[in-house]
Parts: sequence; structure tokens; C-alpha cells
Amino acid sequence: MTDGAVTETARVLVAADKFKGSLTAVQVAERVTAGLRRVVPDVVVEALPVADGGDGTVAAAVAAGFERREVRVTGPLGEQLTAAFALRDGTAVVEMAEASGLQHLPDGVFAPLTATTYGSGELLRAALDAGARTIVFGVGGSATTDGGAGMLAALGARFLDASGEPVGPGGGALRDLATADLSGLDPRLADVDLVLASDVDNPLTGPKGAAAVYGPQKGATDEDVATLDAALAHYASVLGPQYADSPGAGAAGGIGYGALIALGASFRPGIEVMLDVLGFAEALSRATLVITGEGSLDAQTLHGKAPAGVAAAARAKNVEVIAVCGRLALRPEVLGGAGIRRAYALADLEPDPARSMAEAGPLLERVAENIARDFLT
Repeated sequence: MTDGAVTETARVLVAADKFKGSLTAVQVAERVTAGLRRVVPDVVVEALPVADGGDGTVAAAVAAGFERREVRVTGPLGEQLTAAFALRDGTAVVEMAEASGLQHLPDGVFAPLTATTYGSGELLRAALDAGARTIVFGVGGSATTDGGAGMLAALGARFLDASGEPVGPGGGALRDLATADLSGLDPRLADVDLVLASDVDNPLTGPKGAAAVYGPQKGATDEDVATLDAALAHYASVLGPQYADSPGAGAAGGIGYGALIALGASFRPGIEVMLDVLGFAEALSRATLVITGEGSLDAQTLHGKAPAGVAAAARAKNVEVIAVCGRLALRPEVLGGAGIRRAYALADLEPDPARSMAEAGPLLERVAENIARDFLT
């Protein structure tokens, strides 16, 4: 018995995000494709890995045909590391987590007060050097809470204390900020369309701000959160408060605010802009069924995460959507309201979370086999 309509010309579009900690978006697509073809060997499958601006965004762009460019930049702790951005036809996809993400911190090591976004600014400069005229700046997964001050410093801004000396790295040092000189910012920024792509719309400060909501994930204690929130508020009073409450200002430790106020960025939901950049609409026009997903389908999924964006776009074109995930925490009626016909979770096959993550690939292939039986045979 099947759940879905069967057609001999079924074309499946796999447009899923990563399963964080176990599978990249590219691997998710590969495993789903393998499982589908085990049941329906001649099924036509098109893979379009997606991302919402956080870690994995550059990889998704490269999988869609962008060129991967590597550059040496400054990591969140000041160390040198190799980061990448993606480039195609004058459009660059820059992922701040590539330079300033939590993945660059050693296990158990956090630096909530001193981690810097300097390397993210170096990545943006590298994109300018490569001739980018449009830059999609994906922000998320950051180790930092410096309001983008490090990023702006790498692009030519100067942040000085009362004695005229540069303030130190990280958000904590912003409490010592006396003057901000933006006159040295790279002049090429004025001629670039910079899009701030984020899946969060938090303001810079306050109970829903960068420090309060995301600081603890970066190792901030209650005292650190208070210090960072006050420092960011002071920072905004020096640079100008007009964007502090704008959607996305609090993204990635406040780097959104820095991009909005100093770089002329425009804010768009990350999955929305990434679907445009990746050519999702064209791929969708060829599909009769879409499979999307991410590691955990939960309440956060509905607020700007990749599966929700994919499902909304597909529903607008009357294309049925199935979701795959590691863990499912949404009721069927909630999924339906988001445009997802049915969700298949790895946890249904392997309830132990550790084993489910360790065996995510083979489990996902089995899930895809079930989807094929239910919807393609």
C-alpha cells in the first residue's frame, strides 16, 4: 500500500540540510538517493543540498556548482587557519563560521569574552579581491559575541579606547571603546550588494539579544552574559543605535549589527536567499516529489530553518514534500501546516541517540527505502 500518488515519470528532488554531528548535506543527499534506488532503480533523483546561512552554507554552494576558494585567515582565538568561500559569476557565498565558528575551538575550550570575528572580515576581503559584486554573507554557528567589531577591523575600521589605543579582541573589550573610526573601511564595499543571510531575527541586546540567547552556547556564564550585553549596548551607542533592534542584528554574536550599520548589508532569511542562489526554483520545476530534512525537526525548524523554507517554496508550486530527520518532535498536524506531508525519523529505526548518530548513513538509506515503497511504488 502506498501513501502517495504513483507516476512513471516521478522525479525526486533531494533538498535537505545537514544532520549536524553526523552527516553533511551532501552526504544526506547521497544516502537518500542510494536508498531510493535500492527500491526503484531507475528513479530520477536530483540532489540540491541546502543550508540556511549557518555552517555548511559554502559546502552547499560548492555542491551546486560554485567554485571553492581557500584563504588563510585569523580564527576566533587568533590562530591562523584555512577557510573557504564559494564563487560563481560574480556572486560569492561567504560563511562566517568558516573563519569564526565554534568548530574551530578545541573541545571544551570557549572564549566568550575574547573570541574575534577578524577572520570573517578577512574572508569578506578575499571575496572582494576575487571580484565579487554580490556577497551572500551567511552568519550562524559562531564562537563570537563581538558585534562584528573584529570583522570591521579586518576591513579597515579602527576601534580605540580613551587613550587612543586599539581595544582588544572580543566582545568583552568593547566596554573600553571610546571612538570608532569607519573612514578606513575598504571602499570596494560601497559597490557590492551585501546580503546578510541568517536564520535568526534577534536584536543586538536585551533578553532576546545576542549575548542572552546565544552566549551560553559559547561558554558564557551569567556574569559573562551581563558583561557582553552591556558591552554590546555601549558599542551600539558609539556606532549608532539605529540598527540595534533590526531583525538579524543579534545574529552570530552581533555580527549582523556590524554588517547592517557599517557595511550597508540588507537582511534576508538565510534559507530564502540560499534557495535563490542555489537555483532551487529551477530544480523544483523539474520535480514531482521533494525530500527535505535536517538532524532535528522541532519547533526551531518552523522559524527559518532549511526544511521549512524548502517546504514553503514547494507548497507554493503544489509539489509534495517529505522530510527526513534524526529526531522528530513535531506532530503530524504541525508538519502539515508547514507543508510537509510526512516525516521519517532515524529514531524510529534506532531509538538510542548515540547509535542513531553513529549509524546515521545506513539508517538514512533504510528510511529512504521506506519512502520509496510508500511514495514511488
